[in-house]
Amino acid sequence: MDLDTGLRALLVVSIVSAAAPFVCALLARFRVPQVVVLIVGGVLVGPEVAGLAEPDAIALVANVGLGFLFLLAGYELELDHFGERSGRLAVAGWFVSAVLSVVVTGALAAADIVHAFVPVALALTATALGTLLPILRDNDMSAGPLARFVLPAGAVGEFFPIVGIAVFLGSRGRLFGLVSLVAMCVLALGLTWLPRLARLDRFEAISRRGENATSQTTLRLTVMLLFGLLVFASDVGLDVVLGAFLAGVVLRRWAPGDVEALEDKLDAVGYGFFIPVFFVSSGMGLDLDSIKEAPARLVGFFVLLLAVRGLPSLFLYRRDLVLRQRVQLMLLTATSLPLLVALSAIGLDTGHMLPENAAALVGAGVLSVMVFPGLAVALNRPVRARDPDEAPPAGAEPSL
Repeated sequence: MDLDTGLRALLVVSIVSAAAPFVCALLARFRVPQVVVLIVGGVLVGPEVAGLAEPDAIALVANVGLGFLFLLAGYELELDHFGERSGRLAVAGWFVSAVLSVVVTGALAAADIVHAFVPVALALTATALGTLLPILRDNDMSAGPLARFVLPAGAVGEFFPIVGIAVFLGSRGRLFGLVSLVAMCVLALGLTWLPRLARLDRFEAISRRGENATSQTTLRLTVMLLFGLLVFASDVGLDVVLGAFLAGVVLRRWAPGDVEALEDKLDAVGYGFFIPVFFVSSGMGLDLDSIKEAPARLVGFFVLLLAVRGLPSLFLYRRDLVLRQRVQLMLLTATSLPLLVALSAIGLDTGHMLPENAAALVGAGVLSVMVFPGLAVALNRPVRARDPDEAPPAGAEPSL
C-alpha cells in the first residue's frame, strides 16, 4: 500500500469524521449517536459500496484508535467500585452471562451452526465500554446513579473477555497465555506503584513545567506508556487491547501534573482523530456480501447479545434501580463491537470460525452500537434510584 493511497484513504475518513457531528445535529430529534454515523459512513465509503477507500490503507491508524478507545476506558475505571456493591454486581452479572453463553454456544455447536466455540462464547459476554463512553458523555449520562452501575459492568464486560482471549485463544498455548497475563498485570501494578516506591520529584517537576508548553511532556509520556504496553502485550502473545486497557488503569494513578488538562488533551487526540478512524474503519471492513447470504445469523447473534449479556441486569439490579433504569443498563451492557472484531479475526485466523459467522458477529456488534445505546438514551430522564439497602416497594414493578 503506497503513501498516496493511504493519504487518500485518510482524507476520505477525515471527511466522514468531520461530517458526523453535523449529521447528528440534523438528526437531533432521533438522538443518533456519532458512533453510528461514523460506522454507517465507513460502510458507504468502503469497498462494499462506493469503494473510495480500503480499510487496509488505514489499518495502523485504526489500530491506534482502538488503543486509545481502550486506554480511555481503562482510565475511566474506578477500582474502588469493585469494593462496593456496584462492582460485586458487575462481576456477578458477567459470570451469569458466561454461564448462559456456554449453554447457548454449546447448543449452537451441537446444531452445527457454530464451529468456533470459545470465540463465540466470549463474544456474547462482551461489553464495549470504550464505545459507550462518548455516547454517555454526549448525553449527560456519565454521572449519576445509573453511571455508578454502568461503568463497573462495562469495565468487567471488557476486561474479563480480554482475559479469556489471553488464556484460551493465545497463539502459544493456555499455560503461556496465563503466565503472560500474570506478567502483564504485575507490570501494570508495578507501574502504578512506581511513583510511591521511587523518589521522582525531579521527574514530576520537569513534567509539570512542560505539560502545557510545546514539549507537552505528560501527553508524550501517556502515548509512550500506551505504545509500551501495547508492544509488551503483543510480544508476549496477548491481545493488544489488554495493554491499552491496563495503560488507562495505570495512567489514572501515574499521571503527574494537571490531570484534568491531560484528560482534555487525551479526549482531543483520541476522540478528535484516532478513535473516529477506528469506527469508520470498522464500517469499511464490514462484509456485506456474507451478511446478505445469511442475514438470519446476524439477527440471531444480535438477539443473543441482548439476551445473554443484557438480560441478567433486569434481575440482578432489581434492588438498586427502577425498571426503566434496568432496561437502560440491559441495553448498554449488551452493546459490543471492538472485541467482536478481535474475536472474529482470531476465529478466522485459526480457521475454526465460519466466514459467515464472523461477518454476522461483527454485523451484530455494529447493529448493537447503532440500536441499543440510542434506545437507552431515549429512555433517559431524571429518576431517583433506590438506596442499595432499601427494600423494593411492595406491589408491581415501576413501569416504563
